[in-house]
Amino acid sequence: MKTKNTKLILAIEKMNRLGKERIPFFFMVDYAMEQPEVFDIAELGNQPILFDVNGIRNYPFQKFEKKKVKLKKRPISFEKWEKGYNKAIANINFGNSYLLNYTANSPIEINLTLKEIFYRSNAKYKLLYGDEFVVFSPEIFVQIKNGIISSFPMKGTIDADLKDAENILLDNQKEMAEHATIVDLIRNDMSIYAKKVRVEKFRYIDELKTSNKNLLQVSSKISGALENDYHEKLGTILFSMLPAGSVTGAPKKKTIEIINEIETYDRGFYTGVFGFYDGHDLDCGVMIRFIEKQGDQLYFKSGGGLTFQSDAKAEYQELIDKIYVPII
Repeated sequence: MKTKNTKLILAIEKMNRLGKERIPFFFMVDYAMEQPEVFDIAELGNQPILFDVNGIRNYPFQKFEKKKVKLKKRPISFEKWEKGYNKAIANINFGNSYLLNYTANSPIEINLTLKEIFYRSNAKYKLLYGDEFVVFSPEIFVQIKNGIISSFPMKGTIDADLKDAENILLDNQKEMAEHATIVDLIRNDMSIYAKKVRVEKFRYIDELKTSNKNLLQVSSKISGALENDYHEKLGTILFSMLPAGSVTGAPKKKTIEIINEIETYDRGFYTGVFGFYDGHDLDCGVMIRFIEKQGDQLYFKSGGGLTFQSDAKAEYQELIDKIYVPII
């Protein structure tokens, strides 16, 4: 991990201070933790940010024309993607990593603006940052309620319309190993500040409806108890668990080094986290399902976890399947 930069230190201190004073705040943290932002309620009004965190939002409802979504994917070529894939698998075979989340940047064309995507998407966690990027994520990162911290890692995806899709997904040994590795990693991360950490639910299924196809995804729930003074340590606790294990891999430190070597683009805020603290509870999601505007071109950032059991064609197809908008 990198030495903490000044902006990161200030963000941690600000979250701790606002938590201690029970002042509500919004936060967003990029993958590399180089540009974290923390805004209290008064400051948030001056920012180009719209968010919905599990129903807590900072905008009024706005109706848009329900036109049919036309999404054209132009994914990175398999040959170019495979170069990074082969390097990742080589590192896994050498024992440098057991699980590595490999992602890519794919140009897309869609007949919706970022704002329309934001308002029309159905997702637990939605974020619109000006005309720069939009997030519509199904994945909870951390929730803190009444002193209990919980995390919900999401690993494992399949087309819901396949025959016997749920059993195929749950019986897949590669997906099982990948999921178990992430659960163990997050349990260890959580144990730094929480006591009595345990896996409450292991590998349960959620269904996601999209404009293209419906998907099944696998999650688990891990919980632990925080000390009574956790409010004044919110930043310290949160940043100790970042970047999220589900979007990096294990062991985390070495795997991040490999990711930085093999990925050919900057993740930016993709695979970071964002959330809201209401003065009592904290809730945040992982910034997956991410569309970014660069000039006049839109890019969809997506990927998946690799293990020694990975099949290149299947992993490449998963990257493409995750290019969708949750609009029906």
